[in-house]
Order: sequence, then C-alpha cells, then structure tokens
Amino acid sequence: MPGTSNGEPPVIVVTGASAGVGRAVAVAFARRGCRVALLARSPEGLDGAARDVATAGGQAFALVTDVAKADEVFGAAEDVVARWGRIHVWVNDAMETVVGPVDVITPQEFRRVTEVTYLGAVHGTLAALRHMRGRDEGHIVQIGSALSYRAIPLQSAYCAAKFAMRGFTDALRAELLHDKSRIRLTMVQLPGVNTPQFDWSHMHFAHRHQPIGTVYEPESVAEAVVGAVEARRAPRELWLGAPTVQSILGQIVAPGLLDRYLARNAYENQLSNDPVRPGDPDELLGPDDSDHGARGRFTSRAKDSLLAVDPAYLRGGGVLAALGLLAGAFLWGRASRQSVKKPRAALPVRGSQHS
Repeated sequence: MPGTSNGEPPVIVVTGASAGVGRAVAVAFARRGCRVALLARSPEGLDGAARDVATAGGQAFALVTDVAKADEVFGAAEDVVARWGRIHVWVNDAMETVVGPVDVITPQEFRRVTEVTYLGAVHGTLAALRHMRGRDEGHIVQIGSALSYRAIPLQSAYCAAKFAMRGFTDALRAELLHDKSRIRLTMVQLPGVNTPQFDWSHMHFAHRHQPIGTVYEPESVAEAVVGAVEARRAPRELWLGAPTVQSILGQIVAPGLLDRYLARNAYENQLSNDPVRPGDPDELLGPDDSDHGARGRFTSRAKDSLLAVDPAYLRGGGVLAALGLLAGAFLWGRASRQSVKKPRAALPVRGSQHS
C-alpha cells in the first residue's frame, strides 16, 4: 500500500463507514496505521467508528456526509485533502435497501435506494478521480455484491443499483485503460454479511430481514478488501465467499434454473421470525441516534473466514473446477439455509405510510 513521499501513512476514504462492512474496512486499514476519513450520515455511528479507528492504531477524520448529495461528497473530499494532502484509496460502501415485492415498493423508495447505493458510488468515484487524476495514481474500490450479477426476489431496488454500479465501473475501467492511467480500480462482490443492515432495512413485511444461506463476519470481508489494495497487481474483481462464486457462475451457466430456484427458496426465507416493531431503525427514513457497530445479530451462525476468488484465474482447469463447484450449488444451498420457511399468506405487506 503506497504512502506519501515523506513517509506519512496512506490516506483512505470510506463511505458508509459508520457501521457494517464500511466500519470494518475502516478499522482494517487503521490496523495498518492508515489515516482514515469516515463518511456517513450518522454522527453517533461516526463517533463510534472514529474511536474504533483510533483504538486500532489509525488516525480518524469523521465527516457527516449524505453520499446521495454530490456536493457533500465533493466537499468531504476537499476537506480530506486540505487536512492530509491527498487521497490514496477511496472505498465506496454506502448502501440502502428496501425489502418488498416490486409493485409494493414506491417510486420514492426506488429513487432513494438508487441515489445512495448507485449514485453514491458514482459521486464517490468522481470525487476520488478529481484528486487522483493529477498524480495519476490511487485505488478506487467499489463494494459490490453477488446481487450485482444475480438479482433475487424482494430486493429489486438494491439489485438494480448494484447492477448499475457494475456497469459504471466497467465503463470507467475501460476509460482508464484507454488513458493508460495508473489509477487502480477493483470491484469486490460480497456474499451475505452479518451487518446491522438487516436491522434497518426498509420493510414491507411484518418481520425483519435476514440473510439466506451462509453468512460471514464483516471483518473477514474487510481483510479481503485491504488485501486487494495491498496486492501488487490489483484484481479487476474479487468474488468473496462460495455463495458469491456459485451465484455468479450459476447466472452465467443456467439463469433460468436459478430463476426457478430463487422463486422457491429466496422469498420467504429472507424474512426472519423477528417482528418489526414501532421505533425500529429504518435507514431509508434517516439515521437514528444509535451507534450500531460493525456486526449484526447473526454472529451465532456467521463464519470468520471466507473464500476469495480472483475471476481472472478462472481459466482452463480453474473453470472446470468452478463448474464442478456449481454442480453442487443447489443442494448446498438447501442444506445451508438457517431460517424457518413461512407461507407467504402469513407475511402481511406493510402499508405505504412507512415510506
């Protein structure tokens, strides 16, 4: 990981840094002694993240920022450069999600998810490029998802935003190659991660959101992200966790089969037995006044380590091995489900007054 010419620590910017994967990524960089700028909407979450960064050995700079607003993102980048001189790495992690059928989600909800999850990454990337182009160096990391390749029911808004992020990133990558730029660009595709996301998803059901299949701790994802930045040759993409590899390869090989499999197994199983209660956090409506930390409520079933695959190496025998892995994906998926399936009729849709 590059430092400044005078030996000062690298400067890292992380959006969505107040909780979840973003917070874990910030702490992982702090353990390397980095200076970390933390961007998010929640002052309480940013305060907690700043304490974690300092405890881990880094320097923190917390900036209350709504990534959906380009001027706030550009202003935050200017503040970071004014304080620390430059930006070495920019990580786009901020996200929002709505859980509900397509025709129940409102246009306003689609817009907000798109503004944060997709346009937030666009704004962050543009801000990073403003300060990296002159030096012709730096590394931009997009936190993607297996759902940027394979959409699932009830998360149309989030999946569409992640698909858009991948398209935007691919276009930018081609432009950087055309310009022979030394700016590095990596998209990291995530599996289900044990983060507070599942406690504050905007729900159109009476029960809280939950991951399906295998779930991983955010710290394992963070180490993989930092590893991609530290690598001599930056990966174009990094697929994290066996479910991500299976989902992406399955979409390439048998998309129709996946449609039917997900219709049967990825609808009710995204809904937990935990009811939504009045006053529960709902990030789509705005941050609450709590520090949620990096981890969610699924630690009892979360794994501490994960498979990290650079798809550039899936050639020849690697492709055959990957397809062999895919062959058992559906049976593996059935065996790994941790939730209790409920009939759809038992899951009432919440009204639009919560929008």
